[in-house]
Amino acid sequence: MATPGPYLPPATQPVRAVVWALHIALPLLGLWVLLANPDHNVRLEHHSSHFMVIVTVAGLNTALGLLISEASRRRDDARLFLVSMVFTSSAGFFFLHGMATPQVILDTGSLGFDIGQMVGLTVASAFAFSSAMPLGEQAARTVLNLQNLIRGILVGVLLLWGLASLIPDITPLSQPPNASPVSWLVWLSIPGLLLYGAAGVMMYRLYRKRPSAVLVSLLTAYALLAEAMVAGMPQLNWRLSWWEWHVLLTLAFVLVAYSAYLQFRREGSSAGLFDSVALPRTVAAIQSAYEDALEELVEHVRRGERMAAERTAAKFGLTEKQAEVIDRAGQALARERDLSERLAALVDIGTRARVGIGEHEMLTTALDRVRQAYGDVRIGLVNDGRVAVGSRQYTFPGNEPSRADGRVAYPLTVKGMLAGAIELPVGRTSQDEALASTLAIQLSITLENARLYGELETLFRQYMSPDVAAALLADPTQAALGGELKQLTALFADLKGFTTFSERVSPGEIVEMLNRYHTAAVPCILANQGTIVQFVGDAMLALFNAPATLDNHARAACQAALQMQEAAARISEEVAWVQDVEWPTFRVGVNTGMALVGNIGSPELRGFNAMGDCVNVAARLQTMAEPGTVVIGQTTLDLVGDGAQVTPLGELNLKGKTEMVPAYVLAAL
Repeated sequence: MATPGPYLPPATQPVRAVVWALHIALPLLGLWVLLANPDHNVRLEHHSSHFMVIVTVAGLNTALGLLISEASRRRDDARLFLVSMVFTSSAGFFFLHGMATPQVILDTGSLGFDIGQMVGLTVASAFAFSSAMPLGEQAARTVLNLQNLIRGILVGVLLLWGLASLIPDITPLSQPPNASPVSWLVWLSIPGLLLYGAAGVMMYRLYRKRPSAVLVSLLTAYALLAEAMVAGMPQLNWRLSWWEWHVLLTLAFVLVAYSAYLQFRREGSSAGLFDSVALPRTVAAIQSAYEDALEELVEHVRRGERMAAERTAAKFGLTEKQAEVIDRAGQALARERDLSERLAALVDIGTRARVGIGEHEMLTTALDRVRQAYGDVRIGLVNDGRVAVGSRQYTFPGNEPSRADGRVAYPLTVKGMLAGAIELPVGRTSQDEALASTLAIQLSITLENARLYGELETLFRQYMSPDVAAALLADPTQAALGGELKQLTALFADLKGFTTFSERVSPGEIVEMLNRYHTAAVPCILANQGTIVQFVGDAMLALFNAPATLDNHARAACQAALQMQEAAARISEEVAWVQDVEWPTFRVGVNTGMALVGNIGSPELRGFNAMGDCVNVAARLQTMAEPGTVVIGQTTLDLVGDGAQVTPLGELNLKGKTEMVPAYVLAAL
């Protein structure tokens, strides 16, 4: 499939561009025919017709200049000011050319009559070139600061030219020319031709970025003004070629006026006729103002305020027709905005239920989010078998919604059972009830997920360490068999005297004793960010730095061991003797080293654990500890550093170890 080419505005598409170029070329072709065939270049001298045409076109130019000047003042735009000066300067010299028509003020032709309009076109070309330039911020501000001076200079030049060319015998301009001015007039016209050509090219580039009828007419006008200068060079007064440049001038200005008129009829207002000609900064400011106005209108419409469009129209000087259009646009955008926000709320509440977020917290945050999009939304959960939202109770026979007083209530279900109700306002748009039903379904799913997550979290955390539970709930793939080798600190603890105690008491008392000790010991492990991987009868194995990374794992393990002994001592004081049987006492071994950490077992049943010499040494150190003490290995002591109060036990011969193992009794940190 062929790749489509870039979009071109209608007037810049190839066929239309060729037609436009032909229309521009035809006048020059006609001029060439007239000049090449003097017999066809007949003389038509009619002074009154010339005067009326010139004065009429000068008046049209003046009106355009004033209209664009007003747009410049309103928009504070330098380019619009320069464009207005193109029309103002050409109108002034065109009018003086008409006043110099023979038998109006002067009896005969004059030098001023011959060259006045060519001078005017040259002056206008300078303004045309300046208007098409990409003025920067500083240059535009300079032009605006000097606009009154520029107008004053132009008026002064026009007054001097008028006095010099219309008062008889005061200057050579008011006298008949002594010789043909053709040769030097050609040289006088060349700068103007170049300036109009450059202005046309730059205006065309602007039109490509910002297509509009006024811009293309202005581009055409600059081309016609350049052609008028070419047609006026031979100075064959009162010949058809001489009349041609008058026609070209008239066409140039009439074309701009006509395009402005068409835009005025289409929009019904003159406020933005020449906005497409303005500088990018001005266009951006206008667009921003309209966007802000539309946003303001949308907010007024969404709040149900009346006369919102009328206020916006008054602010921007819009017509009644434009106000109707912007009112419809505002209402459509308000409906779209409401729909988008409601759909976004539906998506958002779907992410509310997750591990660690309780049902009440989830519903509270979801309700806050939903109210931003749906309005006054209320939720009630089942209580004693009934569902109430405020003072209203709901039963939902057949799970059908309940409607009353501009509100609708939908059931919330969990596993097919009624769990609550959601009540919200409807009637603003035709999609209200459909969106309300979807919201109820989404909240039911979210509520069910929240309860399921709560059950899973409770179940997981009761059977494994919180770090392991959280990791598995967040990423179940972490339950895969396998492991990694990493440094950790293992804490092994058991109860000295457990066997004797078990022989002399009932099973119920054994369980009670174990639960009391473990209830005291487990918080000590968890508070120091340890992970309990197993309970084996009276023994416990905890890991530090696995699975959660812990920088100071050796110190954390030692701190947990000392706190365990303190907690166990308090229990011993509380229950010193039960049926004349002494309760067991914890002894703890702590060791640091490399171990294989991961999920160990089979595809059907597995558990998180650690295997390695450091774990075995921790178990052996525990057997060497006296009841109520903590014994640590050399690596653990090295990592704990200064501050550890220890008593050396020397090098111990541990079961399963061929080398002697240094050990220490830890008293405090």
